[in-house]
Amino acid sequence: MELISINLEKCNSSFACIRACPVKAISIQKNGDLPEINHDRCIGCGSCLDVCQVGAVSYLSSTEQTLKLLKSGKDVAAIVDPSISGEFPDITDYRKFVEMIRTLGFNYVNEVSFGVDLVAREYKKLFSNFKGKYYITSNCPSIVGYVEKFYPEMITNLSPIVNPMTATAMVVRKKFGKDTHVVYIGPCISAKDEAQVHGGDGKVDAALTFQELRELFSRFNIKESNVEFSDFDQPIGYMGSLYPLSRGIISAATMDESLLESNIITTDGKENIIDALTEFSAGPEAIKKHFNLFYNEGCLNGPGISNHENKFLRQTLVIDYAKKRLKKFDKKLWMENIEAFSDLDLSRSFKKDDQRLEIPSQEKIEEILKSVGKTPDEKGACSACGFRDCRDFAIAVSQGLSRPDTCVTWSLKSKQDYIKTLKNKNDRLRKSQQEFEENEKLLKTENQKIKIKSETISSLLQNLPSAAVIVDDKFKIIESNKAFVNILGEDAEMINEVIPGLIGADLKTLLPYNIYNLFGFVMQKDENIIGRDVTFGEGLLNISVFSLKPNKIVGAVFRDMYVAEVRQEEIINRVSEVIDENLKMVQQIAFSLGEGASKTEKMLNSIIETYKKVKKE
Repeated sequence: MELISINLEKCNSSFACIRACPVKAISIQKNGDLPEINHDRCIGCGSCLDVCQVGAVSYLSSTEQTLKLLKSGKDVAAIVDPSISGEFPDITDYRKFVEMIRTLGFNYVNEVSFGVDLVAREYKKLFSNFKGKYYITSNCPSIVGYVEKFYPEMITNLSPIVNPMTATAMVVRKKFGKDTHVVYIGPCISAKDEAQVHGGDGKVDAALTFQELRELFSRFNIKESNVEFSDFDQPIGYMGSLYPLSRGIISAATMDESLLESNIITTDGKENIIDALTEFSAGPEAIKKHFNLFYNEGCLNGPGISNHENKFLRQTLVIDYAKKRLKKFDKKLWMENIEAFSDLDLSRSFKKDDQRLEIPSQEKIEEILKSVGKTPDEKGACSACGFRDCRDFAIAVSQGLSRPDTCVTWSLKSKQDYIKTLKNKNDRLRKSQQEFEENEKLLKTENQKIKIKSETISSLLQNLPSAAVIVDDKFKIIESNKAFVNILGEDAEMINEVIPGLIGADLKTLLPYNIYNLFGFVMQKDENIIGRDVTFGEGLLNISVFSLKPNKIVGAVFRDMYVAEVRQEEIINRVSEVIDENLKMVQQIAFSLGEGASKTEKMLNSIIETYKKVKKE
């Protein structure tokens, strides 16, 4: 029986279910990127249900199975968990609730709280007659499953007593007949698995959650206003009504709960029960206590309830319900019923179902930790992967239960190193951008012609076949063309996608020192550098740097001189032709920036003559 299922069409691959599962019964597909369930490891705790924000995780429905039983022609009894007082505060009188269940077609409606009373008596006998052995309560099916599968050596420490659901099924069949079908109604989904364990009089034919019961009420339009009062069938429970609270079974057994005298430790919740079982396995002789454990915060907060909010209010409702019942409780009749059913065999056994995997060597663990940037002695694990610490995560990776990329910190680092570098400079870039925006606003109000000139410069640069860039006195890029971005490589292309034209980017972070130092020389000396050959990576660039505005603005043209298997004279011819064309465009850029044409023209002519001389030589 597959208790939990995942609708992969709904799944958004958040892997929240994987992180929530305490036994790693859910892992990432080996050949995919979606979660899958190992049903053999599942303990039915339901931790995966509420964390899935898209509702892709669900549990096995028993509604149709229940309706089939109701139509079978045989008597069907509903045994109801005492958590109803916390689940149905919207129903003003529990007697209306009982009649609503009868209206669905049930012949009998009994309280599981009476089964709690019977089981509690057995626990009192077991814990009071101490013979040197410490026990773990076996009321919670998820706890039983956890021990059987992951601490199988401790199954002899599980209390050999059936849980209240099974005990109540025995009571019902003894009173109403062995052929009576039994349907459990409660907050627990692991009860669906537990129902399959026991045969004979303790068999539970179907297990409904409170959520499913509400669905049936809605389907058949059964409301409190449409029904009369009806009480539970005998036998009625006594202190078993407190069972939804973690210490309720202790109260029902009237065992000492004082801190000084009690020999029982009660705890609940995923993290607490994992710690408890870990410590118990290390040796209960040191603690010298029996452990009363519930996976959820008592049955009151099981995964099958309809609302997990206001848990303290619901605890109060359970206590108030018990008090109200006890005011007119017929204890004499209860004692007669206890005696009448005292001959029931409430013992049970457990089976080993070892699902543990081999623990890898320390060397393998350290190797995996190193691969995700962790050290064996690293402290303060974030637990974002769902494991208690990095070592457990590394073990799970080795066992195939997880993958390195589920380590959030490592995944972010390995995939976004460049983005992180960019973010480190983001504040400065943002400030620069703000300055540019403010300047742009001022320029727009002062003279619209500036915009036209800027557009002209940009158009000229983009049409320039060689790489070109213009920077200010802080080496911030004012404008660059696509060819310049291409020369810089993939890093610059990524920045260009965020900041087109690399506007505002720091030239010093994009070019090596020997290149951007040429810009600094021209900026300070106001002297042009023409045709300087500079190695860049594995290539050779010919760079010309010009002072476009003394000590304020510098422009440069880059040409890739690395052309294999071409004669030197042909290279010079091609370079000369390119220079002639590009320098004309540079002249236009200089004119657009308001510089005097005559000085620039002399300089350009000098450059051209120099190249012609080189060509003749």
